[in-house]
Amino acid sequence: MNATQKTTPSGQSVIVVGGGIGGLAAALALTRQGIAVQLLEQTAHIGEIGAGIQLGPNAFAALDALGVGAAARGRAVFTDHIIMMDAVDAREVVRIDTGEAFRERFGGPYAVIHRADIHLSILEAVQQNPLISFRTSTQIAGMSQDGAGVEVVDTQGNRYRADAVVGADGVKSVIRERMVGDPARVTGHVVYRAVVERENMPEELRINAPVLWAGPHCHLVHYPLRGGQQYNLVVTFHSREQEEWGVREGSKEEVLSYFEGIHPRPRQMLDRPTSWKRWATADREPVERWGQGRVTILGDAAHPMTQYMAQGACMALEDAVTLGEAIRHCGQDLEAAFRLYESVRIPRSARVVWSTREMGRLYHARGVERTVRNMLWTGRSQSQFYDALQWLYGWKVENCLARGSAQ
Repeated sequence: MNATQKTTPSGQSVIVVGGGIGGLAAALALTRQGIAVQLLEQTAHIGEIGAGIQLGPNAFAALDALGVGAAARGRAVFTDHIIMMDAVDAREVVRIDTGEAFRERFGGPYAVIHRADIHLSILEAVQQNPLISFRTSTQIAGMSQDGAGVEVVDTQGNRYRADAVVGADGVKSVIRERMVGDPARVTGHVVYRAVVERENMPEELRINAPVLWAGPHCHLVHYPLRGGQQYNLVVTFHSREQEEWGVREGSKEEVLSYFEGIHPRPRQMLDRPTSWKRWATADREPVERWGQGRVTILGDAAHPMTQYMAQGACMALEDAVTLGEAIRHCGQDLEAAFRLYESVRIPRSARVVWSTREMGRLYHARGVERTVRNMLWTGRSQSQFYDALQWLYGWKVENCLARGSAQ
């Protein structure tokens, strides 16, 4: 089978590999530049697994630029604060207000949302877009490019050709393997995720905020989903095992074994889920290039990161919008646009990857390091917290191509 693309206003076509949040967002961004997109997804159904995610103002700036901000807002829960507690003594360490002053400062809200709901908010727009075609159950096995374009081949031997390829195929990206060839870095940190119904959530913990309980070599996070009818619960710990990146069913017994010595207030949540999903996490060392010619990557394929700053999906959305803006800036020259996109996204995403690792270290501090951590933010005003977050949440479409802006 050989697949060809339809004629479009720009006369160009792009294959997007991967139908997750980043891939769908990239497809929308490309069509806004008049480019036809063929989206290839390896699973039988386009969808998302997992539970909740957090969306900062930078994510909403990107969602608005893609035309799906209203849909996402309609499914999100807008929080009042971001809170960090000490899981050993149940004392508050940090509280950042995310109300009116926060929105005015960053031009958007802070929200939490079920992963399936943010995915659906983008998918609905993709499904209505005549320039986007889908193909599921399509696992890419190889890729080549020449002066006329790029060709990918799937595991069944089907070939797909377009002017360019964007790999949005996750941590185990086939496109990254062809372009960069570096190994994923398995962190040794394990994440358990579950969704708890409201009536099963301890009343004192029904807080309209992402609340992080920082413990020695472990932490817990909870926040409301779907209008407060459910609560997302995430627990993370340093594994005793040799981990390999992947997802499988988890066990309550394993979780409890890592949370001895934790205050009863947060520890009571560990008995609430009826089932858990277990992720062994991985990221990658930042690299100087993501692609060559008319091939590039985005999202987890480009900069997989751990969850400690809740920025994985946010970065993928920024990537997609920046890619579209680079194409517009370069007058539809895809190769030049891909290199411009990489030149601004690589340093920004690298900063987030490294900052995320450092936050993970702080969350899991013990002994004297825990004492120092709990003193770090004492006495800070809300405006000082906002100043410290400007580099992250101050991202806007208008500055996305400027090296160093909001970075």
